[in-house]
Amino acid sequence: MTSDQSRYDVVVVGGGHNGLVAATYLAQAGLSVVVLERLGHTGGAAVSAQAFAGQPARLSRYSYLVSLMPERLVRELGLDIALAPRTTASYTPFVRDGKPGGLLVERPEGDRTRESFAALTGSDDEYDAWRVFYAEVAGMAAAVAPTLMAPLPTERDLASAVDARIWRDIVQRPLGETIEERFSDDTVRGVVATDALIGTFASMHDQSLSQNRCFLYHLIGNGTGEWRVPVGGMGAVTDALARAAVEAGAEIVTSAGVSSISAGDDEAEVTWHDGIRTHTITGRHVLANVAPWVLQILLGQPEEAATKPQGSQLKINFLLDRLPQLKSGFDPRLAFAGTLHLDEDYTQLEAAYADAAAGRMPAVLPGEVYCHSLTDPSILGELAESAAHTLTYFGLHTPAALFDDDREGAKALAVERALASINAHLTEPITDLLATDAYGQPCLEAKIPQDIEADLAMPGGHIFHGDLDWPWASNRARLDTPAQQWGVQTESSSVLLCGAGARRGGAVSGLGGHNAAQAVLASR
Repeated sequence: MTSDQSRYDVVVVGGGHNGLVAATYLAQAGLSVVVLERLGHTGGAAVSAQAFAGQPARLSRYSYLVSLMPERLVRELGLDIALAPRTTASYTPFVRDGKPGGLLVERPEGDRTRESFAALTGSDDEYDAWRVFYAEVAGMAAAVAPTLMAPLPTERDLASAVDARIWRDIVQRPLGETIEERFSDDTVRGVVATDALIGTFASMHDQSLSQNRCFLYHLIGNGTGEWRVPVGGMGAVTDALARAAVEAGAEIVTSAGVSSISAGDDEAEVTWHDGIRTHTITGRHVLANVAPWVLQILLGQPEEAATKPQGSQLKINFLLDRLPQLKSGFDPRLAFAGTLHLDEDYTQLEAAYADAAAGRMPAVLPGEVYCHSLTDPSILGELAESAAHTLTYFGLHTPAALFDDDREGAKALAVERALASINAHLTEPITDLLATDAYGQPCLEAKIPQDIEADLAMPGGHIFHGDLDWPWASNRARLDTPAQQWGVQTESSSVLLCGAGARRGGAVSGLGGHNAAQAVLASR
């Protein structure tokens, strides 16, 4: 599809899920909207694909779970999507005194969860502390979540609605201090800490509190923080969004690489290329569904290496002939149904951070595993009736800098250490269970930050487009314009952020797109 118009009310640069959300809201409001997507398809990081030749399974190749997308947003856009809950919240295999075991956290928590904590720690004390802490976090989430689709509250206003103790513990001091004060067991501490480190390279004692902000985002979605599996894969979410955008009247142009944005006070000019010729179109508003660092380059600013975001994750997709068995003897259909934590004890997380901060691949690589096909067998296609399953591994503390000097060698080492972490708790190596593709190759696909950047144009492979902000405005923030009030402003009044780099962006939420659309509508 190509654009024949030269002028629109709104030009959306980037057809990821946030861009599609913004386009749908604005087209529903009667504005003329065009979405320009560099790739040959929409969806950005939220796509499903047959990653292995000859195998029908469709994996959520990059983004893989949904938490922050508000149910209200799904209703307002009329999206035909299903988000399935996972019966297991997490399972953490461990070895204590030479004996394998595992910490189970059910959803909802029940007697087996309490018994599992007691078996690990020797009493109910740690589970009682767990329940108190997460009840307080839930209270904070209940206050924050309703504000995410409204103009930014101030820090003062939101703090007044949250218990002072949990506000201090999450917002005002490094999360490591809170975890060490509240919990005693190394494994329990690690399970709490991991939500602070997904895509975030930081010590638990980092004074920037980037780990605290990451933790908060992982726990506030819809007031519950529950991470759910999109039925049909992540691509089902963005396919539904693309349909909604087109039905509302938005135009979507793929294979449209934007090369520059010339911004004025009342409109902006966007230049893009379709592979054959260059086009220029004008919008009263341009919504940038790209990282702020990329936007600066499109606006004509120099490329600044010092400010470029740096991603920190290792993503491995697997297709298995069958699920592995655990040394603990725990039912793998329960263990793999939620988040399987590996080498994520608190001390292991901090040791891995210290290694990576010193420029070394972590000797013991922390990570976690998800088996989406246990919750949604439909992604297996013709394999749904077999014993086959997909697995996704997400490794922590693997910043892009570790791969700069010897990309392939460092990537191979990271994969080797990830496999060692997995195999330590299995009765047989996971590589023995891998399906093979049409060429006889094992079904294993690994992505480091540089791969994410190459595939998706996310600078540094940073999955949040940069460090997350608090989902509120500081007490001294200027909130004079709709763009400022919705947290989507740039230096130009005609260009707004609408992606993960907007305040309250990050993750598969649609909030960046919704809030940019509201800022446009409020400025009419």
